[in-house]
Amino acid sequence: MSDAHFLPSLAACAVDINSQMHRGIATYRMLTGVHPADADITIDSKFDRHVVASILAAATMDGGSLPEKAGLSGLELVALLEQYFPTLEIKLAKQLSAFNCEEDDEIAMLRDLLLKQRSTEGDIGRWLASMIARRAIEPDHLWEALGLRNRGELSRLLSRHFAPLAARNFNNMRWKRFFYRMLCENEGLVMCTTPVCNQCNDFNICFGEESGESRMAERRRDFLL
Repeated sequence: MSDAHFLPSLAACAVDINSQMHRGIATYRMLTGVHPADADITIDSKFDRHVVASILAAATMDGGSLPEKAGLSGLELVALLEQYFPTLEIKLAKQLSAFNCEEDDEIAMLRDLLLKQRSTEGDIGRWLASMIARRAIEPDHLWEALGLRNRGELSRLLSRHFAPLAARNFNNMRWKRFFYRMLCENEGLVMCTTPVCNQCNDFNICFGEESGESRMAERRRDFLL
């Protein structure tokens, strides 16, 4: 099923003559009422809402099944929407609730790593662990795959909800690379070719620049041009 089948009222807004280009922005606006560039993240509760909306927006941009792209079961997605976007009308809750993602070993390993390092209470940490793990298999930088505006937002997200794990990245390694390094260490494996990072030929892969224009900002710019 496509995301349109899961969020009919949202899809009606998102689909227009430039539907692929604007789906992410339309999704975010439908969920929050504002453009992602104008998001207020001054307090943690607003930041969490922004993060959740960003991930769902990025997932809709990829097309296909929204729960699968977001890394949640249908039941989890319904619960998340009800908690963070209670004004959004969900007409097909029963169909959503019946959807279950197939388990992927790589995603499950990263999700379990995150779950063991949670630093906040409630469902949000569990949902975010699943969503981050699923989006991490996408080819973009992790902050881009999550639909966030910059790497700083990802660092804030991880420091807030997975503080023990985030604190271990004291050398500011790229987050996706850091996650897989932690997984290898937990399994007793060695993924590095040299014992010291500054002597490694892959240094820029682990620590290179992660700046750039967010996916939704890029779509907005392309449209304006």
